[in-house]
Amino acid sequence: MQVLGAINKFEQCVLNISLINICNQESHVGQEMRQKYNQWQGERDETVYNPWLDLHQFTIYLPHPDQEYENITLEAGLTKGYNVEVQPVQNPSQLPYKIPRGAHFVVVLQQQKLASDFKIVATGMFIRPLGVLSLDLIVDSELGEYQSIMIKHPIIREYPEGLEDKLNLFLAGELPSEELPQIVRYVDQAFNQDYRQPSWHNIYLAATGFAGC
Repeated sequence: MQVLGAINKFEQCVLNISLINICNQESHVGQEMRQKYNQWQGERDETVYNPWLDLHQFTIYLPHPDQEYENITLEAGLTKGYNVEVQPVQNPSQLPYKIPRGAHFVVVLQQQKLASDFKIVATGMFIRPLGVLSLDLIVDSELGEYQSIMIKHPIIREYPEGLEDKLNLFLAGELPSEELPQIVRYVDQAFNQDYRQPSWHNIYLAATGFAGC
């Protein structure tokens, strides 16, 4: 795993397990999304369809590795996806990006010191059909310097050729989401009942070289 400047290896593992939970509609994150979307649509007195067709914001929290919580371990919370919040976007014009249909807004918050507040370290998009995060890591907020990265789903070993080209076309509004390969279905229990979601322990061992990675 290549360690990026703005985040460390532990935090990259947190991004990986967060992406895993976001992709799986049967995870805690997926169920929370459905519940909030149904409530939001009910308040607007509109028919509930597929929540993935409406724009949502995912907030990913990168906790300090030594942070402790009541009634649950950090590892168990990360496995469940409790570090991810989701809510429908009611006013897309306030977002810093023009989000194409099929993508969702992402904010990443980092806890740099134990028991400290979380601060924004990245923003970007989740492209559901591809099961990837496209993020702009903040290198220097005062100078406006960012590092663009793509986080791929760690369980999907082989993405199709030309993935980045298709992603760029999609983000530029030149390729509709329907023409993207629906890779996410392999790691979504709503489509693939044989899929078994890994735990934080699995992801961290793989990233540190103890599980054949």
